[in-house]
Amino acid sequence: MKKLLLFVILIPFWTFAQNKITPQAVVNLMKENVTCDWAETTVDVFKVGDPDTEIKGIAVCMFADMRTLQKAVEMNCNFIITHEPIFYNHLDETDAYANYPVYNEKRKFIEDHQLVVFRFHDHIHMTKPDGIYAGMIEKLGWQNYAVNDEGRLYKMPEKKLSDFAGELKDKFGLQTVRVIGNPDMKFTKVGLAVGAPGGARQIQMLNLPDVEVMLAGEASEWETYLYANDATTLGKNKAVIFLGHIKSEEAGMDYCVQWLKGFVKGVPVHFIENDANFMTF
Repeated sequence: MKKLLLFVILIPFWTFAQNKITPQAVVNLMKENVTCDWAETTVDVFKVGDPDTEIKGIAVCMFADMRTLQKAVEMNCNFIITHEPIFYNHLDETDAYANYPVYNEKRKFIEDHQLVVFRFHDHIHMTKPDGIYAGMIEKLGWQNYAVNDEGRLYKMPEKKLSDFAGELKDKFGLQTVRVIGNPDMKFTKVGLAVGAPGGARQIQMLNLPDVEVMLAGEASEWETYLYANDATTLGKNKAVIFLGHIKSEEAGMDYCVQWLKGFVKGVPVHFIENDANFMTF
C-alpha cells in the first residue's frame, strides 16, 4: 500500500519535469530543423537571460527594442527571439555602454522580468529556403514572378515606378518610402535586397541587366543613394525603393513563427511587429 501511494505521488512530479520547456530546448530544436550546419562562429547565441528558464511564451520580432520587450511582457512571453541585435551593435558588445542610462535601464527591465533573449540571424538566412526572403516573398505576393530559385530576381508585368512605390507603401503600412529614380519610369525587372547587405552588394545588384528597380532595406547615403542618383541623372533605366531595414525583413520573422510552430509544442509562439523607428512630418 505504501509503495502504491508513493507511485501515485511521484507521477505528477515526473510529468511536470518532463513537460518543462526551456529556451535551450527550443534552440536545440531550431538547430535540428534548419537545413544548414550550425556555424561555430555566429551571432546566433543567447544574448541575455538564463537558457534553462521555464518558458511561459515565445515572442518573435525583428528588433528587440523597449516597446517590443514591453509588449512581450504584456503577452506573458519571457523568451524573445530577435533577428537583429538587442544592444546597439552587431555583436552586442556592451562595455562601451556600461555607464549609459538607456542601456542600464533596458538591461534592468530584462532582468526584472526574467526575460531570455536569443538572436536568430545567420541561420534563418543560411537555411533553405532563406526564411527572411521566404516570408518577404509571401508578403509581397511575388511567388509567380521569380526568375530562379534564389529569391533575388523577378520579372513582373510592366509597372510605373510611382505606382509601384505607392503599392509598397500601402502593403507595408508605411508613412513614407524613399525612392530614387524617374517617377514615370516603366519597368518589369526587379531585384530584392533585404536588410543592410552593404553598398557594394546593392550597387552590384543594381548594375545587373536583369534589374531595373531594386527593392532594398537601408543603405549609407554616400553609397547606394549616390550611385542610383547618378544613374538617374545619366538617363539609365534604374531606380531604388528603400523600405527601411525593419519592413524589408520583418515578414521573414513572421514566417519564422509559422516555422517554429511546426516543431515547438506546448507553449504559445507570437509574432510582435515593430513600430516605426522614426516619425515623419
